[in-house]
Amino acid sequence: MELHGTRVVVTGGASGLGRATAQGFRDAGARVCVFDLNGDTPQGIGYREVDVTDAEAARGALAASVESMGGVDVVVNCAGIVAGARTLGRDGPHDLDAFERTLRVNLTGTFNISRLAAEVMASNTPNEDGERGVIVNTASIAAFEGQRGQAAYAASKAGIAGLTLPMARDLAREGIRVMAIAPGIFRTPMMAGLPPEVQQQLAADVPFPQRLGDPKEFAALVRFIVTCPYLNGTTIRIDGALRMQ
Repeated sequence: MELHGTRVVVTGGASGLGRATAQGFRDAGARVCVFDLNGDTPQGIGYREVDVTDAEAARGALAASVESMGGVDVVVNCAGIVAGARTLGRDGPHDLDAFERTLRVNLTGTFNISRLAAEVMASNTPNEDGERGVIVNTASIAAFEGQRGQAAYAASKAGIAGLTLPMARDLAREGIRVMAIAPGIFRTPMMAGLPPEVQQQLAADVPFPQRLGDPKEFAALVRFIVTCPYLNGTTIRIDGALRMQ
């Protein structure tokens, strides 16, 4: 799929990986709309306030995006939250509401947007490969090597990785590809809030290049996935060969 003129929706696109992704598509000549709860979006990018777990709000935002952009060709799901707590900690067992909320935002929210976007994409005119759309979801290396205190987050991201192949198979007849990216440790606003010495230690654990990932590198991988029609149904790690202990 060509990037110029492509109609793109990015959830969680007001900050971090999502913001870099939205900017990258805009700079490549795509039309972009961000779904987020924070309206601070880059210049030249549309914005809709959307709770990704709300089915009707998501359906309405997609319909509005179709009206404003003429359709939707690509959806990148970056919206997510982090919850850190041990299964059994000093204050007792893991809070169940926190666990369920993490799953709801990260996993259910991703599936909600994906299923509704697939319905929209299915009406697109196919290109020469028969392709009508691309969905890129954001997993994490925590899906495979979750650390202590990451039970909720790791479970939600493992679910996203697990969605990838069956969703790709489900949507093959509509000509819609589904991929996932599992990023390692990236330089996002959440990471920037940590003390410099903690950031340095995290970077030192990355084999090569020995630094935190740049969100622009994540965004570049998203764009490559969109332009490479034979990528479908799998999860790609982008982590500098990091394997979490």
